[in-house]
Amino acid sequence: MSVSDAQSQARNDYAGETNTTATTATTATTATTAAAATAEAVETARKGPRALGADRAARELELRRGEFELAAQLGHIRTATATATAADATTAGSIAGTALGRRQVTRQEIDRLRAAKGFPDTLRERVRTVGTAEGAALMPVSPGRFTQLARSGFIVPVRFYLNRYRAVVWLYLAEELRSFATREPALLTGRFPRPLLAGLEAGEDWRPRNWRGRRIGQLLHESADPWERAAIAGCALDPVQLAELVADPYERAYLERLRPALGHGRPESEAARTAVHRLLVADHPDEIQWHRASLDTLLTAARRACPAPRPGSSPPRVGGPAARREGTGPASVLTPTPTATPTPTPGPERGTGPGPGLGLGLGPGPGPGPTEPAGPESGSTAMAHQPPREGGHRGLLTRLRVRRGSGPRAKIRS
Repeated sequence: MSVSDAQSQARNDYAGETNTTATTATTATTATTAAAATAEAVETARKGPRALGADRAARELELRRGEFELAAQLGHIRTATATATAADATTAGSIAGTALGRRQVTRQEIDRLRAAKGFPDTLRERVRTVGTAEGAALMPVSPGRFTQLARSGFIVPVRFYLNRYRAVVWLYLAEELRSFATREPALLTGRFPRPLLAGLEAGEDWRPRNWRGRRIGQLLHESADPWERAAIAGCALDPVQLAELVADPYERAYLERLRPALGHGRPESEAARTAVHRLLVADHPDEIQWHRASLDTLLTAARRACPAPRPGSSPPRVGGPAARREGTGPASVLTPTPTATPTPTPGPERGTGPGPGLGLGLGPGPGPGPTEPAGPESGSTAMAHQPPREGGHRGLLTRLRVRRGSGPRAKIRS
């Protein structure tokens, strides 16, 4: 073998060894990446989906459903609106409430709350509610003194329910009661202030008003949609007050569709519904004026953002229900995607109400614009021009009116 052949053979052997080493390194890197991906998939499967619905999140946090809802309303649990696409929902697996607009809790929030000191007792104590007797013992004061403080507006209820006698039972946060007892010890003992006592003797009770203000404030903090915020501001007004402020029937129908439920549950009996309705509607002149001013301001902002939907026009919001704010912390506001302003269709003439496109028509109310539901035209001519029924036969009354209109009496009358 010549020298040149020996050198060529050496070069070939070296190149082969280099390729073998590179292939081995590539194989090792691929195996490491696959192992990491497998470990991440196993960890994700162990922890569950990236976002949880209310029922699943309540179980993860060892809370009852009512406790979870109250914790979310108070901002102790950060929630977000489900805006995931269909592909994200498929990847997440069995997420409770994947529909748009449903509140969900992220896995990071669940891990944050579970890693807190004293979990779950600390979280449960922050949402623990008590009635009059337990709250009085917690402060401590007599039940009568506790009721005086609550009716005077010093203690704000967070919830209520009807007992079996259909009497309203107010619930208060135990954490707030302890804080009030520490902050205002002078109101716990001694004679009750005479001006406040005179108001109580006159029947004054601030509990319903304070509860409505608290609940509406919570809903406004959660919502970022302008029309939904207007509906929240007007939900404590009766239909007459709402019709005075919102003359357009389409806007009233849209606000009614977005109207939130202030109370919890639906009473079964008529007497229970009447008792609950009295708690949901503002009755004090100052409170009514406050809600009217709030509705007027938010309604102006909503009209400036986009018009209310009308039959034949596209809805003002795209992507499902309104975006909402997160519960606590420096939450980012989820704003709806801006869309082109739809061209409003000409309003109906007087005598017609909201069309079938809305599906929700309110009753007649004062103010200009269409207020009465649409009805058939009067006179026999309108009946004669109705389309025939199935099978091509007209109704009996239609045939009789046609005969009457074409008979000799009709000629004499004309």
